[in-house]
Amino acid sequence: MPQQRRAQATRRAIVVAAAEEFEDAGYDGTPLSAILRRSGATKGAFYFHFSSKEALAVTLVRLQGRHWPRLRQRWLRRRLDPLSIAVGMADEASRLLENDVVIRAGTRLARHRIGRNLAAHRAAAEWEQVLTELLQRSAEHGLLRAGVNPVEVARVIHAAMVGVRVVGADVSPGPGVGARAAEVWQVILQGIATAEWLRSNRFLRTVHLP
Repeated sequence: MPQQRRAQATRRAIVVAAAEEFEDAGYDGTPLSAILRRSGATKGAFYFHFSSKEALAVTLVRLQGRHWPRLRQRWLRRRLDPLSIAVGMADEASRLLENDVVIRAGTRLARHRIGRNLAAHRAAAEWEQVLTELLQRSAEHGLLRAGVNPVEVARVIHAAMVGVRVVGADVSPGPGVGARAAEVWQVILQGIATAEWLRSNRFLRTVHLP
């Protein structure tokens, strides 16, 4: 394996090992020795890539922070109605959090003191803003029931998604993040979407709603 590829593989192994250790024991409860042991990297290799455990944690925060704008833009470019985009976008985000330990750990660290001064820490506000805009457009297109307030619904959905992320990851046995997110959407859509949208929207079959 060429030297550059070996270095990239080592860096990736360290990042994944750190994510797994932080998930198991938390950032403060994870010594550097545990990351080295799990990754198989030497201390010298670690310090070649990262100046400290904190620098590694910052990397995890930034990795997850870069992913969400790309995910949102991909969904916003799709030729779907705004309510379908909101559902599909949140569904994919939930599944990704459930299945990708690096993104999951980075998201948790964004709420830790490590991530408070980073741009990625603002991701929560960005999610709520995007959901608000999509639900306002849904109302304009006549996809929401009369009297539904798009801003309030966006806040409720965002709070529910944050709760799903915490409960789905921390409570076992029980449904994971993706399944709990699907349950949230099942309940919310019955209350906010028009009967016509619920009846005719074939897109729902492509996401993981019960």
